[in-house]
Amino acid sequence: MTGAMAPSKPLNAMDLCDRCGAQAYVRVVLPGERVLLFCAHHARQHGDALAKIAVEIQDETGRLSTK
Repeated sequence: MTGAMAPSKPLNAMDLCDRCGAQAYVRVVLPGERVLLFCAHHARQHGDALAKIAVEIQDETGRLSTK
Protein backbone atom coordinates (compact mmCIF):
# COMPACT_ATOMS: atom_id res chain seq x y z
CA MET A 1 0.00 0.00 0.00
CA THR A 2 1.33 3.42 -0.86
CA GLY A 3 1.11 6.45 1.37
CA ALA A 4 -1.20 8.14 -1.15
CA MET A 5 -3.98 5.59 -0.64
CA ALA A 6 -6.62 6.22 2.00
CA PRO A 7 -7.22 3.46 4.53
CA SER A 8 -10.07 1.14 3.59
CA LYS A 9 -13.31 1.42 5.52
CA PRO A 10 -14.68 -1.69 7.26
CA LEU A 11 -16.91 -3.93 5.15
CA ASN A 12 -20.56 -4.11 6.14
CA ALA A 13 -23.72 -6.04 5.23
CA MET A 14 -24.29 -3.80 2.20
CA ASP A 15 -21.00 -4.93 0.64
CA LEU A 16 -21.75 -7.97 -1.52
CA CYS A 17 -19.55 -10.52 -3.26
CA ASP A 18 -19.04 -9.66 -6.94
CA ARG A 19 -19.13 -13.36 -7.76
CA CYS A 20 -22.26 -14.66 -5.96
CA GLY A 21 -23.96 -11.79 -4.11
CA ALA A 22 -23.29 -13.10 -0.57
CA GLN A 23 -21.98 -10.75 2.11
CA ALA A 24 -18.42 -9.70 1.28
CA TYR A 25 -15.64 -10.20 3.81
CA VAL A 26 -12.69 -9.43 1.50
CA ARG A 27 -11.96 -6.26 -0.49
CA VAL A 28 -9.29 -6.48 -3.19
CA VAL A 29 -7.86 -3.28 -4.61
CA LEU A 30 -6.34 -3.74 -8.06
CA PRO A 31 -4.05 -1.40 -10.00
CA GLY A 32 -5.92 1.68 -11.17
CA GLU A 33 -7.92 1.70 -7.90
CA ARG A 34 -10.37 -0.89 -9.22
CA VAL A 35 -12.05 -2.77 -6.37
CA LEU A 36 -13.45 -6.29 -6.15
CA LEU A 37 -15.46 -7.68 -3.23
CA PHE A 38 -15.60 -11.37 -2.31
CA CYS A 39 -17.34 -13.62 0.18
CA ALA A 40 -15.00 -15.84 2.21
CA HIS A 41 -15.57 -18.81 -0.12
CA HIS A 42 -14.69 -16.98 -3.33
CA ALA A 43 -11.79 -15.14 -1.69
CA ARG A 44 -10.28 -18.53 -0.78
CA GLN A 45 -11.03 -19.91 -4.24
CA HIS A 46 -9.31 -17.03 -6.08
CA GLY A 47 -6.90 -15.87 -3.35
CA ASP A 48 -3.64 -17.08 -4.90
CA ALA A 49 -4.32 -15.39 -8.24
CA LEU A 50 -5.56 -12.20 -6.59
CA ALA A 51 -2.51 -11.97 -4.33
CA LYS A 52 -0.28 -11.82 -7.43
CA ILE A 53 -2.02 -8.76 -8.88
CA ALA A 54 -3.58 -6.93 -5.90
CA VAL A 55 -2.34 -3.61 -4.62
CA GLU A 56 -4.12 -4.22 -1.30
CA ILE A 57 -6.23 -7.01 0.20
CA GLN A 58 -8.50 -6.20 3.13
CA ASP A 59 -9.44 -9.54 4.71
CA GLU A 60 -12.16 -9.47 7.37
CA THR A 61 -12.89 -13.22 7.33
CA GLY A 62 -11.69 -13.29 10.95
CA ARG A 63 -15.11 -11.86 11.87
CA LEU A 64 -16.64 -15.21 10.90
CA SER A 65 -16.70 -17.70 13.71
CA THR A 66 -17.61 -21.34 14.25
CA LYS A 67 -19.35 -20.82 17.62
